[in-house]
Formats: sequence, C-alpha cells, structure tokens
Amino acid sequence: MIAAAYFDHTILKADATEEQVKRVCGEALRYGFASVCVNQYYTALAAKQLKDSAVKVCTVVGFPLGMTSAEVKAFETKAAIADGAQEIDMVINVGALKDGKHEEILQEVRRLKEICGKEIVLKVILETCLLTDEEKRTACMLAKQAGADFVKTSTGFSTGGATEHDVALMRGAVGDDMGVKASGGIHTADEARRMLDAGASRLGTSATIAIMEEDV
Repeated sequence: MIAAAYFDHTILKADATEEQVKRVCGEALRYGFASVCVNQYYTALAAKQLKDSAVKVCTVVGFPLGMTSAEVKAFETKAAIADGAQEIDMVINVGALKDGKHEEILQEVRRLKEICGKEIVLKVILETCLLTDEEKRTACMLAKQAGADFVKTSTGFSTGGATEHDVALMRGAVGDDMGVKASGGIHTADEARRMLDAGASRLGTSATIAIMEEDV
C-alpha cells in the first residue's frame, strides 16, 4: 500500500468552493496526507481546518503560468505564509528559461527561498511538458543552486502532466538530497507507484482518495 505521507491532496480548480476545501482538508486529516494544496484565496481556510495537525498547508504561487514578475511572486509568497502556508509551490517563468535568462530564474527562486527560510518548504514547478530534456535539467540545477527543497513536474493545467521519464530525469539532475514531486495526470495507484519507482518523493493529485481506496 502506498503511504499516505507521499501525497499532497490537491484542490486547485477555479470553481473550488469553501465546502469542497473543507472536505479535502477533512480527508487529508483522516488519511494523514503530507499536505493540502490550495490556491492562495483558501490558504487561511486550510490553515484553520488543519490547525494543530501534521498535515501541512501548501499554497501555489505564480500559478499556473509562472508569467508574473519576481516582485509579484514574492508578494504572493509573503501573503501565503502570513495566512498559514507551510509549503510553497511556485511556477518558474518558462519563457524566461527558454530565452536563456538563467540568472533571472536563479535569483527569483533564491528570493522566494529567502522569504520561506528554513521552516517553509519551497517546491519549484518546471512545467516539464513545455521543456526539452536539456531545459528540464537546467531548470533543476537552477532550483537546486537557489536552495529550493523540491523540483516539481507540472501544474496540471498545461498540455501534459508527470511522466516516468521526466521524474527519472529530474531525480538524476538533483541527486538524492532534494525532493522531486510528480504532479499532473496521476489518477491510479499504478501510476502513483510508477512515479515513486522513477524517483518521486512526493505526489500531487486531486485523485488521492480514489488512489488510496484502490490501493488496499
């Protein structure tokens, strides 16, 4: 059986309601998932629901396109932490990466990690479906150099999600001392296990309950 602690139980859809977020938080508490991942608007609500539990509050930043300035992402990160976020999943600027603006991306991720400090986990979303393998490796190394805690495959809102190939590539790029989160398109227990076997240390999915009920 896949351990519940591998999962970020996710609710990021645009029409998510307060009651749905509360339900997801209750499910996370019942199963003991690693975190509940929400949009910024629901950070404070999730923090209230998960108070005094081991389930972390995860908030997305620059989501889903990553095409906001470093100033905006910094503001989002500070606001999320003020509202109770314990983990931040930020999206890189894919266009800047493709333009070779590596220093810009490095400084952006480094700034967000400085805001997060040692206590707040920072995950860097690469949106792998839009990148070449070389660009994926470069993005991984920039995230690692900037001090991020995880690299993450996908937002789940682009043209593709996590693949075994990308997870293995990312694990190879960052080594064993950094987290790799597979996210996007994980719907079954078999898919989840294959991502873990490829090197993922965290799984992001909205199908978490179905996976746990299947994997018994």
